[in-house]
Amino acid sequence: MPGVDISVIIPTYNRLWSLPQTVESCRNTNCNVEIIVIDDGSTDGTLIWLNKQKDINIIQQPYLGKCWAVNSGFEIAKGKYIRFLDSDDLTDKFSNDEQFELAEQSEADVVVSGYQSFNNEGQTINIQTWIKTDDFIAQQLGETDGSHYSAFLFRKDFIKDIPHRPDFAFRDDRLFILEVALKNPKIAFHSGTALLHRIAHNERLQLSSGLKQQVQNYQHLNLYKHILNQLAAEKRLTERRINAAINVLWPLAHWIAQKHLNEALEVVNWIYRLNPDFKIPANGLLGKSYSTIGFYKTEKLLHIRRTIKNWF
Repeated sequence: MPGVDISVIIPTYNRLWSLPQTVESCRNTNCNVEIIVIDDGSTDGTLIWLNKQKDINIIQQPYLGKCWAVNSGFEIAKGKYIRFLDSDDLTDKFSNDEQFELAEQSEADVVVSGYQSFNNEGQTINIQTWIKTDDFIAQQLGETDGSHYSAFLFRKDFIKDIPHRPDFAFRDDRLFILEVALKNPKIAFHSGTALLHRIAHNERLQLSSGLKQQVQNYQHLNLYKHILNQLAAEKRLTERRINAAINVLWPLAHWIAQKHLNEALEVVNWIYRLNPDFKIPANGLLGKSYSTIGFYKTEKLLHIRRTIKNWF
């Protein structure tokens, strides 16, 4: 397709209940939008529906996961700009046109925006406008709400060397945006909310439990190690960025401790190496317990309390 302004890349797996609405939200634009849907082995009739559409570039693949799907879509994308969109989310009305215009006017590498969260009944749960910052890396590490990367428009040439990485499949979007941030993109700010992000009652692609939750935590931890090590090697690991990362690492240590206490203690020790003056952000009895008997013993007590609660 010649002269494509935006390619919207939509991976999907058994989301026929939401995919038509997602696709429809990308239509009726002034700029030239290419819609690419990658059917990742769906068994719910998704491909039958896709084949009835006249304006969708379709890729069909066996079930390989979101990262493989998105990378396949990127390979055929012809747009000057790229949007990554989950198949149960929506683009907000006019956002593609508005962000495209901003990108062209400012020659931005990334046009950022806020997002709205809504439930299956269409009720708005939260509206998060973009929080302006003078340190995009610190923001994406965890200093403030960093929005959702589906609310961003990326210049394709700028992200051509940043794939979605299957080794971090449960946190691929988080690693992707951090790798984008490390390249010091020129940012343009969209004042609206470009994304309508569905908080579904059923399990979303990125939500998981049990063993998958443990893998997700492991991937989350390791992507932070990867990014912080790179920043340190480049002498760009500032105190501000360290503290931003700790905003994520501390609760992550708590989650890991529920199943793997020794590994969680290693995370806490790493936090103190990053910032020897770190103060545990907990109040009341829990805060007193952390400060008097330490992380390890406090988490053991919390584990005992959870076990007793489950008995009853």
